[in-house]
Amino acid sequence: MPKFAGIVPPLCTPFHDDFSVDTDSLRRHVEVQLDAGVHGVFVLGSSSEVAFLPDAQRRVVVETTVEQVAGRVPVLAGCIDMTTLRVAEHIRAAEAAGADAVVVTAPYYTRTHVAEIDRHFRLLHERTSLPIVAYDIPVAVHTKLDGAMVLDLAADGVLAGLKDSSGDEAAFRAVLLGKRERGLDAFAVFTGSELLVDAALAMGADGAVPGLGNVDPVGYVLVHDHFKAGNLAAARREQERLLKLFLITSVAPPSRMGRGSAGLGAFKAAMKMRGFIDNAVMAPPQLPLDDEELLRIKELLVEAGLL
Repeated sequence: MPKFAGIVPPLCTPFHDDFSVDTDSLRRHVEVQLDAGVHGVFVLGSSSEVAFLPDAQRRVVVETTVEQVAGRVPVLAGCIDMTTLRVAEHIRAAEAAGADAVVVTAPYYTRTHVAEIDRHFRLLHERTSLPIVAYDIPVAVHTKLDGAMVLDLAADGVLAGLKDSSGDEAAFRAVLLGKRERGLDAFAVFTGSELLVDAALAMGADGAVPGLGNVDPVGYVLVHDHFKAGNLAAARREQERLLKLFLITSVAPPSRMGRGSAGLGAFKAAMKMRGFIDNAVMAPPQLPLDDEELLRIKELLVEAGLL
């Protein structure tokens, strides 16, 4: 069985008005997640606005989360940077903070070959005793992780898991098939999709890392628990409710702001409305949602039974 499985939300990073990390809100949000029954938490990913955080703030996020979780569930820490030696520095910080695993993308900005991406993961494995989870997010790093490479790295003990946010469901299923055929039972495969958790579990995924879990962690735990109990109809109904809730991420139009800002801004606005965090501030230069957009998000939360 994989060491990591189930619902592992990628936590948003709350900020004060001066863009410093709001550790009180972060601690409160961790408790919201744990009370919902999540099986782990992931910090310093896309939902954490990791690309916007200086190294000192990254350390604050991991240290605060690890301290608050206090061993109740695994804490996965994103160690995301452009190249191997830079990532290795983040891994050392995650180790020092007490993270249970690290999450790593392919190198980016630089143009790399699959052989170099393979070497990237192997070199990092040599430098840490922590489990490494590969993060497949081509929309951000502009490289799709090769499925055969991922499975080889898993077979060699280099990778402990995969978070697939590629949106390529055929490739995702091929990895799940390869995992089963090669007997890689300890290799954890997660979907990063908020919208297909029930389908991913049906394909054999070990869990999900849903950004919308910041807003409704109970909903995703229900999808997981219904599926594991064999109540597929209930899992489907809950997933379909979450599908409608996900409309909050498209309230702000692409003519006004980036899709990342619209999605994360919606998550944070909803988290504030639900009392999970004190402030919906986004890291600069991302734009905030306007009053009309916030009103629409509130309406969608009411429709979802969350307010």
